[in-house]
Amino acid sequence: MKKCCFLMVTVLFLALTNAQGQYTLLPAPQQISYDKGVCQIAPDSYIWADTSGGDRLFPIAEDIKKSLGIIYGELKISSSNLENTSVVIQVSPKKVSKPQGYQLSILPEKIEIIAHDLAGVFYASQTLKQMCRAGGGNLKCLVVTDFPDFANRGIMIDVTRDKVPTMETLYGMVDKFSSWKINQIQLYTEHAFAYKNHKTVWKDASPMTPEQIRKLDAYCRDRYIELVPNQNSFGHMKRWLKHKRYSHLAETPGGSDLSPVMPGSIELLRDMYDDLLPNFSSSQFNVGCDETGSLGQGKSKAAVQERGVGQVYFEFLMKIHKLCKERGVTMQFWGDIIKRHPKLIPELPEDIIAMVWGYRPDHPYNIECPQFQKSGVPFYVCPGTSSWMSFSGRTKRALTNIRNAAENGKKFGAIGLLLTDWGNHGHWETYPCSFSAFVYGAGLSWSIDANKEADIPALLDRYVYMDDAEIMGKLVCDIGNAFAAAEGYFDGDTCFLSRVLFNPKTPMTNNYFKWLTPDKIELIRSHVLNAMQPLHKARPRCHGTGLVIPEIRHSADLVLLACDLLNARLAVKDGDVQNIPAVQRKQMAVCLERLIKEHESIWLKRNRIGGLSDSTAEMAELLKMLELK
Repeated sequence: MKKCCFLMVTVLFLALTNAQGQYTLLPAPQQISYDKGVCQIAPDSYIWADTSGGDRLFPIAEDIKKSLGIIYGELKISSSNLENTSVVIQVSPKKVSKPQGYQLSILPEKIEIIAHDLAGVFYASQTLKQMCRAGGGNLKCLVVTDFPDFANRGIMIDVTRDKVPTMETLYGMVDKFSSWKINQIQLYTEHAFAYKNHKTVWKDASPMTPEQIRKLDAYCRDRYIELVPNQNSFGHMKRWLKHKRYSHLAETPGGSDLSPVMPGSIELLRDMYDDLLPNFSSSQFNVGCDETGSLGQGKSKAAVQERGVGQVYFEFLMKIHKLCKERGVTMQFWGDIIKRHPKLIPELPEDIIAMVWGYRPDHPYNIECPQFQKSGVPFYVCPGTSSWMSFSGRTKRALTNIRNAAENGKKFGAIGLLLTDWGNHGHWETYPCSFSAFVYGAGLSWSIDANKEADIPALLDRYVYMDDAEIMGKLVCDIGNAFAAAEGYFDGDTCFLSRVLFNPKTPMTNNYFKWLTPDKIELIRSHVLNAMQPLHKARPRCHGTGLVIPEIRHSADLVLLACDLLNARLAVKDGDVQNIPAVQRKQMAVCLERLIKEHESIWLKRNRIGGLSDSTAEMAELLKMLELK
């Protein structure tokens, strides 16, 4: 199967060791003990795959054979423990007690992998693969004892606002994430699935089709990843409710929330689920149900006045739960609404999973997690990449948020960590913007103690960009900190640099801009320009090198244009774009027109065309304002 994504590696022989000669691994294992010497294996010896662990051991053994072949040449696989066996692969829950855990022993003349289950063998193979690709022509003698802190380690990709990735892009992401021991992927969907009875909703979205989902699901399973269906089912339904056929189900005219008191709402969901769920092998289903802000303001007003907004929300949530139970799936739902009504949390059924999310660095996970723990409700912690609405990412914010979620999740017994990557307001950020968070999230969801002080730029260079010059990782992290370059920035749930372009009509007296001065804007501009200086020295060897550098340049140019526009608005009456001198507006218009064309070109390299026109519409609106005389 052809795969095309910069995240994939064609050939990798980088020095994946640190200054002490120890392996730099992603994720770093729970425990690793080095011994003297290196492992010497005869090239004609055997790999024994103990098939008492099942026939699925053979594909992993083949992968191990390929990895070891880099160093030791051709080895053979056997289902018997022969005299000249040099590699042993066994599944033994008695010897390795923790699910998904393994012990990897590299001895002077032998390699042993003993795991709790097949997943543990697979994760051992990924660790061994990274060691084999470290170069040096040998493997160091050592013992790895490893297991995950979180049983469920997921990444959620927004495929609704507005990017729907190509299948090649998705396969590449699966390959990369599985190599980092991620075992769950969710594709956040509002309208971007080709429901057979609802073509009006998705006809212009280039949606995921049932056949594509089934193929992706199988591809994930082969890599020990669970592809969990994710369909928002209460709030965020505007892409449905804006159409005449569904508008009567809206809580308020033109709103985004399904009305919980309309019988047709649950009937719509029933039809959607019957079409969607059979394409997934997962036993879980994320039904969303977050940010239902209009509840009680329209059709459900009388019900809310009678029983309370929390109770009305809970009743509809339980109707959705019934649909899930009838279809044999465990329901996940975002926990932001139910946590406002803590007395209802103990009323949640046992077979439900709350997704506790929050994206500020200081989000109160330490308060919210115990709410669910005390009630015996299983829950995930769900931090974010913070790349949305940012142009170039928000590195420091994302990493702090992820660590906060992971540490409190482990402390209070979360069963999973799901790292979310949203695409609000046009999904202008390019793919590199999220990968510092993806790398850190993969590390902390596996082992917090072993990965919390990880060198993220170094890991990006080794496992994302494959940059021998060690330029790309730091550069991407640095431009991701552009928003924080000036002290006193307004750090709400968005980023002012994107806000100024998304809505240039926002008054300069708004909180997003109240701290701004020309000096602070210059700090941001200088930060980006300085960060970008060494780009010409970078030597990335990842697949798709020709795309990743233009993506990073494009992100930086968007930040610089935002700085120009902010400066220009500060200098004129009321911050009105129309009051900016014509020469300045013309210069910015030329720049923006180029960036729009770049945005379209970059988009189509990794994503489908559906959603692109919606994404560029906000850029085009600003362009018209700059061009008006």
